Amino acid sequence: MLNTRSDFLATARVAAQLLRHPALAGSWDKPSALPEFSVAGLAGHLAFQVTALPAILAGPIPPELPISLAEHYNRVEWVDADLDHELNVRIRDSGEAAAANGPAALADSVDAAIASLSETLPDTPERTVRIQFWGPWSLTLADMLRTRMMELTVHSDDLAVSLGVPTPDFPPAAVEAVVDLLSRLALRRHGAPAVLRALTRAERAPASITAF
Repeated sequence: MLNTRSDFLATARVAAQLLRHPALAGSWDKPSALPEFSVAGLAGHLAFQVTALPAILAGPIPPELPISLAEHYNRVEWVDADLDHELNVRIRDSGEAAAANGPAALADSVDAAIASLSETLPDTPERTVRIQFWGPWSLTLADMLRTRMMELTVHSDDLAVSLGVPTPDFPPAAVEAVVDLLSRLALRRHGAPAVLRALTRAERAPASITAF
């Protein structure tokens, strides 16, 4: 669990550096590499993966037992929803709202959240957590941090592509945790033969084994 916390903080610091990239301000109002997301909105969504945590950890412990990551991704609506689904619109709107004060303010908010979490997260007792817009269920803190690392690494790549800059290098342990999560989700979605062939047999690999 302690490794997950330190991996999350290290991942957040890499994403925070990307939010300080000089190219961000010049592309702020342009479309991003993600459909319907502006660069500003994508940056705001990336930032949320860090800035939401201090308030979540300061809040009450949810009363329900935690569910598994597999069950979590079975339940979240955005996985199979189209771009115009209410939840996806809400995600984009919240990203735009987070970015409303500009790139410098957004980067400052992420740096402040990382500073706070660096003090509190290592000593936080193991507990359950809930992000309200998920739905009425909870994850363990460790699993929630794994979902945030996935969001940070994937959306950092989205943002880097949007800016035309190299995708940042994340800590190997964090990347391994994210690839493990995405591989399990791809296995659930496509089945063992498709995933095994994609990884070992180019001649009969499927066109895609995306996790989502």
